[in-house]
Amino acid sequence: MYQTLLLLPENGILTVVINRADKLNALNKEVFNELNLVLDEVEKSSAIKSVIITGAGSKAFVAGADITEFKGMSKQEAMAVAKRGQDVFARIENSAKPIVAAVNGFALGGGCELAMSCHFRVAAENAKFGQPEVNLGLIPGYGGTQRLVQLIGKGKAMELLMSAHMIDANEAKALGLVNYVTTPETLLEHTRKILETINSKAPLAVAGCIKAANAVYDESKDGYALEIEEFGNAFDTEDMKEGVSAFLEKRKAEFKGK
Repeated sequence: MYQTLLLLPENGILTVVINRADKLNALNKEVFNELNLVLDEVEKSSAIKSVIITGAGSKAFVAGADITEFKGMSKQEAMAVAKRGQDVFARIENSAKPIVAAVNGFALGGGCELAMSCHFRVAAENAKFGQPEVNLGLIPGYGGTQRLVQLIGKGKAMELLMSAHMIDANEAKALGLVNYVTTPETLLEHTRKILETINSKAPLAVAGCIKAANAVYDESKDGYALEIEEFGNAFDTEDMKEGVSAFLEKRKAEFKGK
């Protein structure tokens, strides 16, 4: 079914591999179309509790957009391409199920933007991050100017955006762009362990945390009011009743996502 993605489901965690290693996993129209299809599947399937996005091979997570698609493109066509990318990445960011980037190798341009749209990032020691668009006379188009500022602050983000400077995994961690740095060999295992812990929690509560935290950067929403609403919604769930009962009875809660 998928030509550019490899899907590896295991114990409630779906690993989505951008599978264009010969092109350093560059993002093209087909990748975006297939990511949309995967997100449909993630939303519908009760068997999928969380997602890892990573790249095929050892060299790149995603080395950027497929620049061959840009040649001869008109302004209106370019704006449509940017809108398509932003729409897909917004779906990732607003997914009710945790989606984590496991960054192996280069995460440049659209690759860095994809990683930033995930709920958080784990990086291998060989990971490199950057927004090199100014080298091509461009700017990021898939949300990079917004999310980089959100994640590392305006001053450093401005420097990276304007200079096209690449940073390594350790600097990315120091800046808050990634949560953990691992060896390339243990990257997926480490990411899976984090998600196994998250998957053991109440799914509706996890979704509420995502929704409320994302409201911080959404000017159309009052994050505090949304938090109150989501807090109240939790009291209508079977999971909340189970969680409180388990706590009081000193046993492990068994959440059902209801």
